[in-house]
Amino acid sequence: MTETRFKTSESPFKSDKTFSNMCGFTLMNNQIGAVMAKVLSRIDNVTVTPLPSMIRVDGVGRFDVVYDDMDAALGEEEGFFSASEFENNMSTHYGRMVHLDDRTIMFSNPEEAAEYLGFDLKAR
Repeated sequence: MTETRFKTSESPFKSDKTFSNMCGFTLMNNQIGAVMAKVLSRIDNVTVTPLPSMIRVDGVGRFDVVYDDMDAALGEEEGFFSASEFENNMSTHYGRMVHLDDRTIMFSNPEEAAEYLGFDLKAR
């Protein structure tokens, strides 16, 4: 009798710890989210993927969500779009996110965000 041997194929869902150099977030698929996605799609290193119930925004390295750009695209007065408005339309994010007065910055590399977050990465 011959023995049958089976080989299990490698799972496409296996753990992968390599650095992706990616950061991003998902937006609600509403009026403000759609305008934000349109503005962000103009950035070279950003990919916007509309889905039925949300809009996915993925960036390579770093990208900025500039509030004045959002105000202009939304047809709102200066100061309408803020970190609060951003948070109201975003459901989740990955990478480091830093809110400033005039923009939100997304970083894929935590070391790049360190100067904005006020922590020292040197071991003591």
